[in-house]
Amino acid sequence: MRSSKSRSRGKNRNNNRPSGGNIINRVFDSSGPEGKVRGTPQQIIDKYTQLARDAQLSGDRVAFENFQQHAEHYTRILAEANREIEAKREAQEAANKARQEERDRERAERDRQRAERQEKEAAEAGATAGSTDVVDPAEAPQPDFTDVLESGDAGLVETPEAAPKPKRKPRKPKPKPAPEAETPDNPEAPEAAE
Repeated sequence: MRSSKSRSRGKNRNNNRPSGGNIINRVFDSSGPEGKVRGTPQQIIDKYTQLARDAQLSGDRVAFENFQQHAEHYTRILAEANREIEAKREAQEAANKARQEERDRERAERDRQRAERQEKEAAEAGATAGSTDVVDPAEAPQPDFTDVLESGDAGLVETPEAAPKPKRKPRKPKPKPAPEAETPDNPEAPEAAE
């Protein structure tokens, strides 16, 4: 019986490295000859290159070669990630170009069909125009609106906004209550005249 750990390990097969653009920004822990170096692949390459330069200046050829090999390893990882990113970008551009070409073909087909339909309608209109007497509206007699305006009946409909509002009747004043005589219930009432 397999444990769940062995199943989850098999998900990422490429030497346990994620693929694509994640590698470029991923932080690695590199165990080099002088301890751990932490950073993105480019930062690690720069660090190992600097360590190799320092080892070369100090005359330590073995350390120089070791740092160079570590830098080369991360250079290959970075180059592989960049190749994968470039391949994905090119594939995306090719897919976009193919979609755009398909849209252009569809648009050209719709334009061609529209032009054919308009030509057909124009031909049908030309055929019917020859058989019936169609009068051009610009050449038709126009009504004289000065007579209509002078008579006051322009054929317009009166709208509620244009109608005058009816005047309101003034309100009747409320009758004032009569002053009450002083009672034990109402001590503030004005005293009755004696």
